[in-house]
Amino acid sequence: MLEKGKISHRQLTVLTLLYTIGTSILIVPSIMAVFSKQDGWIACLIGIAANLLSIFIYSALAGRYPTLTLAEFSEKILGKWLGKAISLFFLSFIFLLSSFLLRVVGNFMTTHIMPNTPIEIMIILFMTVVVYAVRLGIETTARAAEIFLPFVIALFLFLTFFLLPQIELDRAEPVFEHGIKPILLGAFYYFNLQEQVILMMLVPYTNRPKKARSALLAGTLLGSVVIIVSVLLSTLVLGTEFTQRNMYASYTLAKQISVGNFLQRVEAMLAIIWLITIFFKTVICVYAVTLGTAQTLRLKDPRTLTLPFALLLVFLSLLVYDNIVSFIAFTPKVFSLYATIFMVIIPVGLLGIDALRSSFKQNQSSS
Repeated sequence: MLEKGKISHRQLTVLTLLYTIGTSILIVPSIMAVFSKQDGWIACLIGIAANLLSIFIYSALAGRYPTLTLAEFSEKILGKWLGKAISLFFLSFIFLLSSFLLRVVGNFMTTHIMPNTPIEIMIILFMTVVVYAVRLGIETTARAAEIFLPFVIALFLFLTFFLLPQIELDRAEPVFEHGIKPILLGAFYYFNLQEQVILMMLVPYTNRPKKARSALLAGTLLGSVVIIVSVLLSTLVLGTEFTQRNMYASYTLAKQISVGNFLQRVEAMLAIIWLITIFFKTVICVYAVTLGTAQTLRLKDPRTLTLPFALLLVFLSLLVYDNIVSFIAFTPKVFSLYATIFMVIIPVGLLGIDALRSSFKQNQSSS
């Protein structure tokens, strides 16, 4: 193994939780409102069920090769050259996703927090911290995640509590007004925005890789609860029309909190939650792509790739889309279809081929 660190079952749960929240807490409410209107929370429930189902597929595949990452066991299943091709194709997806995450950070920070700061500066600063975390390894990252998790939970519960008085239940009606198709469409987009398949790159580095399924399920479920609460609050407090007009609906939602004349402008708390979670998601993605590339190309130390990859990611993040409008048009429709290849087709294909090979070998040995 190129990575010598180990993480516990609990740390994998924490990393999965923060990864699941990731960008979703900020952008999912708006996307759900655009496609599923007031039924966005139902779309989320279906999307969550699909994510949990996918965990069973991923863990079944990882369970056949508990000490190998997807970049390694794809060669075992498909052979050296085809396996490497699939591995590099999969890693290109993670690389592209990492650039999207960087651009979202840059857009949010320069739009709402530091509008006079060039986006390039924000992306470079964020990427510098990410690279430092990646070079320290997954074990250090997991320990840091355990430290930050209580703050994320406490801040989220605080925001939720003070928004409860502003809820208007009639904003969720009528249910199924536009039929089932928009709900299924929203569920499809939600599922593909989670990218849980990348977590397979962490499974071999847990102290109990064969028991990773429960950690992945628990982390995904807990993170999904945070997202669906954000979607419900955005719908019930802001309303569907207002939510779909605001790219960062959750941030706008936090601005609604005002208690007397002393508790105001608490949207900074949501920004902190989001920055923490997207930081860990970005670290996991960059870690996965550097480690996977080193394994595929048989490099001795994946850390040699962190600096060149960081420079490429900064450059690519400035090119992936022009503005927020193009991001909204591209992410749910185009990127979701692209992500389906890596989240469904490749894992199911690998699992199916490996099962057929195992069955064929058993038949040969029995005969």
